[in-house]
Amino acid sequence: MSVATADVISAPEFRAAGTDLSERRRSGLSCGAIIDLAASPDTIGVTWNADGSARIGALTTIAAIASDPRLAEAYPGIAAAAQGLATPQIRHMATLGGNLAQRSRCWYFRNPQIACLKKGGADCPARSGNHLYHVAFDLGPCVAPHPSTMAMALLAYDSKITTDRRSGLSISELLGDGSNGAADNLLAPGERIERIELPVPLAGERALYKRAISRTHAEWPLVEICVRAVISGGAFQQVHITAGGIAPVPLRLTAAAAALQGKQINAATIAQATELAISGARPLPMTGYKLELLTGLVRDVVERIVA
Repeated sequence: MSVATADVISAPEFRAAGTDLSERRRSGLSCGAIIDLAASPDTIGVTWNADGSARIGALTTIAAIASDPRLAEAYPGIAAAAQGLATPQIRHMATLGGNLAQRSRCWYFRNPQIACLKKGGADCPARSGNHLYHVAFDLGPCVAPHPSTMAMALLAYDSKITTDRRSGLSISELLGDGSNGAADNLLAPGERIERIELPVPLAGERALYKRAISRTHAEWPLVEICVRAVISGGAFQQVHITAGGIAPVPLRLTAAAAALQGKQINAATIAQATELAISGARPLPMTGYKLELLTGLVRDVVERIVA
């Protein structure tokens, strides 16, 4: 197995807080030029529009998002996801744009001596190797799950991304559909995220975020979900469910959400949604356990959101 190609690990990279980049440079995985990003009014902080929608600058820290009371009221799923991410120290350094654009956490990718698709290699060594923490929805040649918690939460809100070159990008347009195993995102070389546009909040919205991890603190999620719902008259009027840790990109659990949409709140409805949460799953030999975690999270969060 050949080592990563030199042009991949020596490419220039942007640095905001550098929480991920610093680790990759220490290991020798990244050795290219660094382009430091300076904060500007367009790239830091939260701006509110007259219609109640918000814009978050890409250099806003995760801690600032997690602690913003107005964001928590209008977009509770995004605030909760930020609160659950990493450690307090990392949240105070890491930025929203950095979380969206971070590189894969796959241990084969992180080893500079092992080639993989994301480092110019011909195949994915995790597919035939140790993929215990990898995908349960096999969507493409790379089986590493996408690492961005915030992308998963923003997907639940149909958020749009503006870069220095393009505007109105959806999360799927930013990260792809999982079919391109060579890239963590679809940003062009030198393109940088500037801000994230959030839609007008739903009146009466409830939202919760939850993750399943292998230890109590400071762990990457095995599976995570964000559920948004508007409930009226004992029924689900609006439902959005997204999941992370299970695929090369954050996923919408459309079948599970459809099973709840417009339905009365009862045990049978929730059970059907739970069962449909794994629709389309294609687990690897070592990742079948993630389907049980996913259904458990969906059941738990939906039951909590209607309580």
